[in-house]
Amino acid sequence: MRRTTKLFAAVGIVGILLFSCAPKSEKIIGVAKFVSHPALDAIEKGIVDELSASKPDYTIDLQNANADMNTAAQIAQRFKQQKVALAVGIATPTAQALANQIKDRPVIYSAVTDPVSAGLVASMDKGGANITGTSDMTPVREQLDLLRSLKPDIKRVGNIYASGEANSVALAAIVKSYCQENGLEYVESTITNSSEAKQALLSIAGRIDGLYLGNDNTVFSALSGLAEVALEKKIPIVTADPSSAETIPVLAALGYDYYRMGVATGKIVVRVLNGEKTVDIPAFLPKDSEDMTFVLNLDTAKSISVSVDQSIIDRAKVIISDGQLTRK
Repeated sequence: MRRTTKLFAAVGIVGILLFSCAPKSEKIIGVAKFVSHPALDAIEKGIVDELSASKPDYTIDLQNANADMNTAAQIAQRFKQQKVALAVGIATPTAQALANQIKDRPVIYSAVTDPVSAGLVASMDKGGANITGTSDMTPVREQLDLLRSLKPDIKRVGNIYASGEANSVALAAIVKSYCQENGLEYVESTITNSSEAKQALLSIAGRIDGLYLGNDNTVFSALSGLAEVALEKKIPIVTADPSSAETIPVLAALGYDYYRMGVATGKIVVRVLNGEKTVDIPAFLPKDSEDMTFVLNLDTAKSISVSVDQSIIDRAKVIISDGQLTRK
């Protein structure tokens, strides 16, 4: 469930039971992510790097729920029993678990697509009584525009998402609306865990011309299997996760630089530890062009017989061609 950063580690759930032996004076920041995949790992690293530089006197307890809600709840209980100075939840399910359990100390969420719909805050304009954080409300329409520019003759858009993730449900509604507005057929397949993802794509592969994958941690943790099927069926995939796209052969990804989002989350943690109230800190949504990354895989394009216009290639910040990754 967990691993160590820099200063502190306990061993899995056993650590929950043994923590009563730890020094009461130790200043601990609890950081929990829902599952390990490149985007969330990059956020975690950004948080750790910022806190290690700005708050070196704090111990950081890293936890991983492994895409299991029961484990996420156990981690939240662990942090509560530890009386951590502050808890950070990376991704919606872990942030919700922390917010449900911890009421008497700050909770900072990171990469929560829609913190309002997730019930974490009442408004994006200010934080809650003990909670605030960063949002990665992804530019769905721009991503779908990209899919259409890469596959101009697309008529049917597929979408796979986890029905239990609040952010994924919210994004699916946007995708469906976009398709209706643009005369495209919307074809969805929902999953409850990552082991179902590959079969979900196989079930709709014959009915779609392209696949869109929004911010969904359950889906992204199974992205390798989805890319394998897409290559075999010659289905172009556009995702919201550039981090994964650098190592997994999807056609393209347009989304946030998640390491930078982690650093931004860490800066909010520092502000709160320095005395700012969470209610006075609105949700942070990256807006600078430097916060966005566009990854284009020309090797995948060739494999699935997609011809990429030079104007699209010119826009990409990261290009994969002939097995080599190039950053502009």
